[in-house]
Amino acid sequence: MSSLRGDAHGQAPTAAVRVRPGWLAPLSLTLSVLGLLVSAYLTFEHFTANSTLACSIGGIVDCAKVTSSPWSTFVGVPVALLGLVFFAVTLWLCLPGTWRRAQGWLDPARLAWLTIGLGMALYLVWAELFRIHAICLWCTVVHVLTFVLWVAVLFGQILSGPADE
Repeated sequence: MSSLRGDAHGQAPTAAVRVRPGWLAPLSLTLSVLGLLVSAYLTFEHFTANSTLACSIGGIVDCAKVTSSPWSTFVGVPVALLGLVFFAVTLWLCLPGTWRRAQGWLDPARLAWLTIGLGMALYLVWAELFRIHAICLWCTVVHVLTFVLWVAVLFGQILSGPADE
């Protein structure tokens, strides 16, 4: 948490900076970039009718069945495009410079954003397993990246030391 501090001579308070684990910014940045790349690929595939989809067809692993199903849109918007927007915002939230910012709202906003993404990923896994009866390996990569990002940010924030004094 950020706190405000001033000096004993009445100078204006400055925002305190949290000490974060050294692995948090590079890990979250790497996962965000990977998620953005896979989401961009899935978005491209959505708008080109899966013309170059690199995944098996038929059986339990059937990317085309998943990405062309009625569940591939959410309130009329392609899920792949929502994933692209999600990871673009996540990338900004996980840039090293954003991690260094002292604004107190960023930590809860980052975790809330990732929680929304994780909720959506769980919904989509449910749809794959119980409505579509097939899974997409590319979608699974996005779901796993979202989960790992959520866990990393959660534990990174828990492990963050007190504000720099």
